[in-house]
Amino acid sequence: MIGVIGLGNMGYAIANRLISEGEKLTVWNRTAYKAEGLTGAQVAASPNEVVQASDVILSVLANDEATEAAYFGENGILSNSLSGKVVIDFCTMAPERARVLESAVIDKEGLFLECPVGGTIGPALAGQLLGLAGGSENAFSSAKPVLEKLTRRLEHFGPVGTGAAMKLAINLPLMVYWSALGEALALAKAHNVDPTLALDVLSDSSGAIGAAKNRVPPIRNWVVDGEPGATNFSLENAIKDMELMVATASEHGTASALVSMALARSKEAEQEGYSGLDCSMVAALHNK
Repeated sequence: MIGVIGLGNMGYAIANRLISEGEKLTVWNRTAYKAEGLTGAQVAASPNEVVQASDVILSVLANDEATEAAYFGENGILSNSLSGKVVIDFCTMAPERARVLESAVIDKEGLFLECPVGGTIGPALAGQLLGLAGGSENAFSSAKPVLEKLTRRLEHFGPVGTGAAMKLAINLPLMVYWSALGEALALAKAHNVDPTLALDVLSDSSGAIGAAKNRVPPIRNWVVDGEPGATNFSLENAIKDMELMVATASEHGTASALVSMALARSKEAEQEGYSGLDCSMVAALHNK
């Protein structure tokens, strides 16, 4: 039996994918109505109830605050022995935070694997995520059969902390790109280039990233028509990730100048009311 703790956008998509693969699930979310539509899934009253019903527990939570409550709170993941169980954590977090969670799970005789993923809701539903695992060989082996149902590529980078670091590394150029795209669009517009045409060419150029194909049309729609479209990865969560990048870089003496500038630009967008929109919409800042 598989347990899923956290049914936000990504957790719900992961649960749906596993159900489509024939898996039996027990799920929990702080607001239980989020489980509606998960056909056949058993809805638990607490994270501990998920743990008791499951051999493999997937924690798909948004941030450290939610993770702290689910692991260490009343009737949390760590309420009882985890012997014979593996906890897989999908949250994007600092490497040091992942090691704290691993230690706590080991103290309860369980196995812990971090596996933040690359990809959003669509890839999750299709089993096409990029899995970035960190943990012991035993934890990875125990988690692998489930993770292979969710991923197009699954890599084991080493001990806990390496997967977290790799996820931050993957997200860093993506965050910088959206700010750079906004500046590029502003440059073109300043010289009377039509914004629709400018964005079309920018997304078809050698400077475009893979995500541009899907995200530039909603940017165009907001710039031109005032319709921002759906949120796959919110600016609020992107800011959290960028703050982790800057803090982790500072702790280890590595450079963070570019992402620091992208963070400042994203915080400016947040102040203008963008926080619930997709993080790519920072490209629309000062372009609407």
